[in-house]
Amino acid sequence: MLRAVLILILLAGSACREVPADRLYALHLDAPPSVADWEGALPRVVTVKGGRRHVRTVIENIDEDTVHTSTASCHHGGRLPDPVPVDMRAFYTDREIFIRLSWPDATADADIREWGFDGNAWQNLGNVEDGFGLAWDAGHSLPRFTCSVACHIDNFGVTGANFHATNRMKLVREGEWLDLWNWKARRTGRFGFADDRFLASEGMRGDVPGELFKENSRARLNPESGIFPFAEGDQPIYDSEGLPVGKEFRPAGSTAPGFLTESPSGSRADVKALGHWSDGRWTVILRRALDSGDPRDVRFIPGDREGVAFGLSIMDNTLFEHYASVLPEWIVLLAAENGAEPETGED
Repeated sequence: MLRAVLILILLAGSACREVPADRLYALHLDAPPSVADWEGALPRVVTVKGGRRHVRTVIENIDEDTVHTSTASCHHGGRLPDPVPVDMRAFYTDREIFIRLSWPDATADADIREWGFDGNAWQNLGNVEDGFGLAWDAGHSLPRFTCSVACHIDNFGVTGANFHATNRMKLVREGEWLDLWNWKARRTGRFGFADDRFLASEGMRGDVPGELFKENSRARLNPESGIFPFAEGDQPIYDSEGLPVGKEFRPAGSTAPGFLTESPSGSRADVKALGHWSDGRWTVILRRALDSGDPRDVRFIPGDREGVAFGLSIMDNTLFEHYASVLPEWIVLLAAENGAEPETGED
């Protein structure tokens, strides 16, 4: 609580400069933040909009009127999803930055394409995981940066009454890039990291080339079978214990992951992550060196008057229909000397 009060005094009491309040401020610590530090930190609430919220509902005695009033395509019109407030807090030490994100989510979707065994055959459950993406203007080349600069439509066309288009994440101009941190509840979250990638004019790429996530699918290994991964007749390669799946007896209710994750290496492993879901909220703490040494990665500089612009997207049981921040956001690391005020460039 004391730290939050100190920041409020800092923001309200500057006599010679206007200190922006619409920032995520990080205070210096001598050691990694404790639970008490996080609870006492001043939050920056980043609102993300436009996604699709996953809520489990049970409707009893469905009748014609229920279908009519709950269908978005009827003349009542579709209702836009409510925005999601994401509580962001940050600290840094002499070597590392720590960022905590916490947001409401009624369902903990912590698996993707999970397998289930019914006693006779394997079935793919088709589920999708929660996650988020942080995009950093690492090159400081995109004024008033928001997530919208990275979302573009490819393959757009209209033929008669038919419309087609594909959304693709990329930048328009060559020589510009964004540092991307992708956290996925199953594929990275269970292994303690966020995937460190970058976005440029050619699309998204890993800091170290290669695919970390592969389908846990026999069909993937045997394309000549004519069966697509996760389709009927397919089965996992490994079960949830990491043991090979064969013809051995196993009880009904056995499970297997939908994807196999390869441990990241080099700069792709820079971002550590610790996450959990409890009481209807995800909370994830990210940890990375202030300067990773990779020229494509964002550098966090204590006392920098401008800070670093970022955008945030939240995925709720989806890979595509994500929420996104719509306003410019910045993180500023307050100078370590006695909590000195950040330089803003304004006299």
